[in-house]
Amino acid sequence: MDLLQKYIFIPLDIFKENVENKGIKNKMDGWLTFLGMDEPEKIIELINTYPEFREMYEHVYYICRNVEDVMGIFSEELRIMNRNTVRYMVDEMQETIDEQKEMIVGQQEQLKKKDSEMQKMILEKDEKMKEKEHIIEELKKQIALLQK
Repeated sequence: MDLLQKYIFIPLDIFKENVENKGIKNKMDGWLTFLGMDEPEKIIELINTYPEFREMYEHVYYICRNVEDVMGIFSEELRIMNRNTVRYMVDEMQETIDEQKEMIVGQQEQLKKKDSEMQKMILEKDEKMKEKEHIIEELKKQIALLQK
């Protein structure tokens, strides 16, 4: 894999088999045991070899014993996440509303422009109609004079 950072992938199932045969030899084996093992014998062996893991196991044990506290933390995180989601959705809707308002304003300006053009065309046609009516009246007068 082409990754930005250097990673080492360790299959924990193979590590478990390896630890069963060889035991915990160094700090990296200790961390992998902490992350991958749940057998009490291995946990005791790890704590005896590296006592600093005892505090971490006590913390995990405390969390497991106080599930209500964990659920409370989880509920609080969900509440915060929901609040942030609502804010995000409101912001998204506001952006949509703003875009639609801009579009409406643009369309109204186009309509006003077209309306003024139509009014101008109507006035021009009215003037032409008046000119034609005037010409028709003149022609009627000439016909009436010719018939006399």
